[in-house]
Amino acid sequence: MIAWLTFLRRIAQASIVVSLFTLAACTDSNVKWSLYDVSGHLPNLRFSLQGAGDKTVTEKDFAGQTVLMFFGYASCPDICPTTMAQLTEIVNQLGDRAKDVKIVFISVDPHRDTPDILQAYVKAFSSSAIGLTGNEKQVAELARRYRVAYQIEKPKPGDNADVYDVTHSRGVFIFDRFGRARLLASDTEKVDVVLADLRQLIELTQR
Repeated sequence: MIAWLTFLRRIAQASIVVSLFTLAACTDSNVKWSLYDVSGHLPNLRFSLQGAGDKTVTEKDFAGQTVLMFFGYASCPDICPTTMAQLTEIVNQLGDRAKDVKIVFISVDPHRDTPDILQAYVKAFSSSAIGLTGNEKQVAELARRYRVAYQIEKPKPGDNADVYDVTHSRGVFIFDRFGRARLLASDTEKVDVVLADLRQLIELTQR
């Protein structure tokens, strides 16, 4: 079982990287990015999910803001807390620009991650973060929209229904203030690299 889960995790992590090597276009010919430029290759920001207090949240709630979006789950033991910590550090280093940037954490584990649980989780890292989820269909459709792979190992009969493994691909999707997909950062990117491209994107879209 452990070997199988390890295999699934590697497949999930690799799937988004594989698709990235097919992306080569650059809409801003005079701009050099260190991250993957996904302009024109991934769809604009669009979703309808549930936030804390059972509030429906859509992309319209982030109009005019740069969005850092990634998929995971609150009980993730390593990838998600590490990513949240890194994104929090990045946003904190933006200074006055930080108010115009939002971290959006989308759970692929809606059975355990209620919107209120998610919001408490992300708030422990950053006040500029928001946790969202939806039903299985909503989550699956959004994941498919952005080519995110994930796998939930359903508990076997007799097992604790709240104890199971989840694997998911890594990556932070960066949308500009107009909701356009612009960059994608892998989880291995250094904070200063992501920060430099984020500053450049914000400056570019402010012109």
